[in-house]
Amino acid sequence: MAPFAQVTPFAQVTIVGLGLLGGSIGHAVQASLPGVTVVGFDADADVRAKARELGLAHRIADTSESAAQGSDLVILCVPVGAMDAAARALAPGLSPDALVSDVGSSKGTVARALAEALPGHHVIPAHPVAGTERSGPDAGFATLFRNRWCIITPPADVDAALLARLVTFWETLGARVETMDADHHDKVLAVTSHLPHLIAYTIVGTASDLEQVTQSEVIKYSAGGFRDFTRIAASDPTMWRDVFLTNRDAVLEMLQCFTEDLTELQKAIRKGDGTMLFDQFTRTRAIRRGIIEMGQDDARPDFGRGDHSGTA
Repeated sequence: MAPFAQVTPFAQVTIVGLGLLGGSIGHAVQASLPGVTVVGFDADADVRAKARELGLAHRIADTSESAAQGSDLVILCVPVGAMDAAARALAPGLSPDALVSDVGSSKGTVARALAEALPGHHVIPAHPVAGTERSGPDAGFATLFRNRWCIITPPADVDAALLARLVTFWETLGARVETMDADHHDKVLAVTSHLPHLIAYTIVGTASDLEQVTQSEVIKYSAGGFRDFTRIAASDPTMWRDVFLTNRDAVLEMLQCFTEDLTELQKAIRKGDGTMLFDQFTRTRAIRRGIIEMGQDDARPDFGRGDHSGTA
């Protein structure tokens, strides 16, 4: 049972975008907050039809404007590059007292876009750090957010009562909530999420380029490390394209740091400096243990991924 399951901080929740995260929110709200009405909308008619079939919401609206009507919480679950357009489309149906939030992986750009698109409305951006490589309405499940972090990046003039309600909402879905400045969030996530995805896309792309040279041996003899890179590199290309473009500065800063560190490892290998390599690998092994001890991954050989766990 999720904590605070008896609390209903919002009476009606609208979810715009019914892919992995939006669908999971729909399932999770219905499981943990049975007194809350869930309304869904997706710009794709086929996705709306599938969402109705899957029961992702109590009602699937045909327009975002009608989906927003009567809701006191609206969550935008669209790619970060589409936030502005999605917010403007639903604005006519938005109640003056409603809270608008999102699930985007970059926060500074999203916060500015939503503030400009919804002047006078309450906006508190958020980022549930949870996901899998799967996408689409049938990828969602109610326990996706359990024991995962949800980072909320409130504006300086935030309504404290609304912030408290949003915190309670995510805690009710099983998440552990942290608040921080949007720019700080973007720098942290550039290291922990965005750069690893960029590296995974690069390594898998390099392997693909080598396939003919190695007569398909790259894929045939894939070791566990490469297989896990392919899992990450299978993530939604639209979402990650937008993440890199909207969090460009922080990603480039972290990419420069990574490049410098990689150069040092390259020098150590060239010089046969086993001490440097051993010390580096020992330090990073300790970081892995810390992640497991915090409950953010699983020590089992399959990383616990058989039970839908994963992050984005």
